[in-house]
Amino acid sequence: MKPFIAVTFLQVGLAGMDILAKAALNRGMSNYVLAVYRNAVATLVIAPFAVFLDKKVRPKMTRSIFIKIMVLSLLEPVIDQNFYFLGMKYTTATFAAAITNILPAITFVMAWIVRLEKVKITSPHSQAKIAGTIATVAGAMVMTLMKGPPVNLFSTTKNAYHVHKQAIGGVNVHNSIKGAIMITIGCFSWSCFMILQAITLKTYPAELSLTAWICLLGTIEGTIAALIMERGNPSVWALNWDTKLVAAVYSGVICSGLAYYIQGVIMQDRGPVFVTAFSPLCMVAVAVMSVIILAEQMFLGRVIGAIIIVAGLYIVVWGKSKDYNSPSPTVDDKIIPTKQTTEPGNHEKENCDQVAQPIHQIEIP
Repeated sequence: MKPFIAVTFLQVGLAGMDILAKAALNRGMSNYVLAVYRNAVATLVIAPFAVFLDKKVRPKMTRSIFIKIMVLSLLEPVIDQNFYFLGMKYTTATFAAAITNILPAITFVMAWIVRLEKVKITSPHSQAKIAGTIATVAGAMVMTLMKGPPVNLFSTTKNAYHVHKQAIGGVNVHNSIKGAIMITIGCFSWSCFMILQAITLKTYPAELSLTAWICLLGTIEGTIAALIMERGNPSVWALNWDTKLVAAVYSGVICSGLAYYIQGVIMQDRGPVFVTAFSPLCMVAVAVMSVIILAEQMFLGRVIGAIIIVAGLYIVVWGKSKDYNSPSPTVDDKIIPTKQTTEPGNHEKENCDQVAQPIHQIEIP
């Protein structure tokens, strides 16, 4: 149950980040600055644990490992976080959380391209993977282009929505398309990050140390990007005791520090597809909290698109789960010697029966 509990905690934590980050962005916080503060907080929290707890398991740092860590720190802490936050700024927290459900499908396609995923067109399980991938992309397009009538989850939401709409403006189709493209780019980067993280852990099996390195280098690279994008505007770096500070601390501790470590541990045992399979849980949590806290309005088109994405996601997961049911060579190798060792025992039992049979026949008369 530990992997299920851990990945559930991970998704609930990401849902809380979406709500806090959207609130901070609505108050004018720069997405570049939020990403920098998030990774800086994660570094301060994780680094002390990594220094002491990974002392015995941390391997020697090589040039190849360091290059991989630099790429990892660029993929997620810089590219993914900035595009995700920027896409969320143009849309809503619920929309962003729903679009990220295409992540397992993107991971599957990329793994297929680099030949990490085996696909046999004639196999029903491979066909399920392809069909599920197409369904997730179609669901994302429905969410982006189809609005439909509003869906009031709570009777008290309607008035709050009009106030919220006047404060930040409604989300039109143009902003939806722009936000969807940015979030999709972030999902591509996040998928590359998870695949490369799984590969890096094979040569650097120290989850805490790897997390600390990713957050540290991500802070440095993100700061460079923020200084370039926000040049001439030093006021964006100011923090007060408000939602901006809470969003930076929460996302740094829960969604960077703990999330990188937890998903690294889970991927070593279950693989990256298992980690992403629970993303609909995050979407549901965000949908409920965003309506209550942020007064966001749900629309029928986005509900339908989210349902299609979830259906496609679990079709992919079903097809992928069958890959783990086939017996491995290691198991077969263990079974064959067992049969060989038991066969002599069977011969001895047969010999004993043959010896006992004549004796039985003699005693009967």
